[in-house]
Amino acid sequence: MLELRFEGDPVLLETAAPVQQFDEELAGLVRDMFETMYAAPGRGLAAPQVGVSTRVFVVDTDWKDADPAPMIFINPEIANQSEDKAVGTEACLSIPGKSFDVSRPLWVELRWQDLDGVAHHGRFEAVQAICICHELDHLNGLLVTETGVLQ
Repeated sequence: MLELRFEGDPVLLETAAPVQQFDEELAGLVRDMFETMYAAPGRGLAAPQVGVSTRVFVVDTDWKDADPAPMIFINPEIANQSEDKAVGTEACLSIPGKSFDVSRPLWVELRWQDLDGVAHHGRFEAVQAICICHELDHLNGLLVTETGVLQ
């Protein structure tokens, strides 16, 4: 398992660097991130949250209520998103014991790469869209604050 980083750690405020090498080291990081996320227990985890400033995050919004559905996102970018937003309560593994009301788009279209560097495009809604936006914020050096504003 990897060591989680918490609010106040400078790595959480950095813009993460794009992944250049799609190799066993990256695959090992992703495996360790899933192990850490499930143990935490969370629904998503970004590489900066484990001290690695690279554009990778993992998500599994189903595992607590249904069969696991792990997803890996490398070099993700939002291609489009709904103009309509909804406010929901979010928690963050890097800010334990707190939750915040945050406004998020109802859906997002994302471009990303997989562990082999293959490009993908997909649309995500509801809790998946929320989780993806939350983890993408981590890659951009943003944390949720008590006012619900991202800083």
